[in-house]
Amino acid sequence: MIHPVAGLRLGVAQAGIKLADYDDLVLISLASGASTSVVFTQNAFRAAPVLIAAEHSQANQGQSDWLLINTGNANAGTGEHGKRVASESCQAVADLTGSASDRVLPFSTGVIGEPLSAELITRALPHAVEDLSDNNWERAAAAILTTDTRAKLRSVSIDLGGQTCVITGMAKGAGMICPNMATMLGFIGTDAEIAPALLDSLLRTAVAASFNRISVDGDTSTNDAVTLSATGQSSVVLEAESPTTALFLDALTTLMIELAHDIVRDGEGATKFVEVRVEGGASEAACDQVARTIAHSPLVKTALFASDPNWGRLLMAIGRAGVEHLNTSVISIHINGVLIAEEGARAASYTEEAGQAAMADRDLIIEVNLNQGSAASSLWTTDLSYDYVKINADYRT
Repeated sequence: MIHPVAGLRLGVAQAGIKLADYDDLVLISLASGASTSVVFTQNAFRAAPVLIAAEHSQANQGQSDWLLINTGNANAGTGEHGKRVASESCQAVADLTGSASDRVLPFSTGVIGEPLSAELITRALPHAVEDLSDNNWERAAAAILTTDTRAKLRSVSIDLGGQTCVITGMAKGAGMICPNMATMLGFIGTDAEIAPALLDSLLRTAVAASFNRISVDGDTSTNDAVTLSATGQSSVVLEAESPTTALFLDALTTLMIELAHDIVRDGEGATKFVEVRVEGGASEAACDQVARTIAHSPLVKTALFASDPNWGRLLMAIGRAGVEHLNTSVISIHINGVLIAEEGARAASYTEEAGQAAMADRDLIIEVNLNQGSAASSLWTTDLSYDYVKINADYRT
């Protein structure tokens, strides 16, 4: 069930940016007094809307009134023209609604390097305003997709000491997925009242445990952004370091992990959902290095697609992860519970039949024990299939 968020409305329109007669523009209205926190891509080649949204978010100190999203064109690699388009689009929202332009945050997704027409957006905005509704989550979640095959939408109603609040969110993304502070695009709303500083802390903590722990192809987008808006329309008021806030953070993190998993499962051409667990490291950073090297390796990912328990490729990835003082003679590897390698070599109990049976599942867990400490790290990834190559080879044609 998708729960509306009091004080948050969504309007959808067809601007003709992606295709004719296709929903490709979303406008989100936030109630007066709402707070919004945003995390942006750490890619140095930030898209124009990311630059403008970051400026506006800083200027309005987390008090945004509108979020504007278009698909079909990333408005990235478009120079000063792109920044003008993003700014003009914000001004058009302000003119229509009586808001200030710096209280509008723009977001774009789609093809990089193609000029975006401000006229297409401004012409469609009145239709988006007319369409504003708190029950428009499903249509909006579908309207922000690019190469995705399905919408990503999650919602929860939680009891916090006898008081109820709602968290609902949507995300998009299927390729160019290796977030760093954010992921593709994600928009989450709650009717709780949360001060901007606390809201920012909650978002960053939840992002670190969810969106920043996924990878489809190892590429961080120019346009990644995730927002968390708190409208303050329920009776729930969150304070720093309170038990209620801890419960809220747990629910928020769970919802964002679910959205992150949805993105991985819809990864371009993906046939496998893979959890990489690395434990026994001297530090969490060392475990994370190993997990990400495994998840980003084309040789590992193509073996996953072939359902081939090629443990040699896993050893290769672990060995090149750059972990200092790595003792390869004590490392063990399991795939879906089957012991593949131990003491740096093939396990004595391993059979190819058992390995192939484990690899045949759509959902895989690769467990690596470094046996050199107590730290651990996990992330979620996909295989690399023929269809991934086809999708990205044909993306602009």
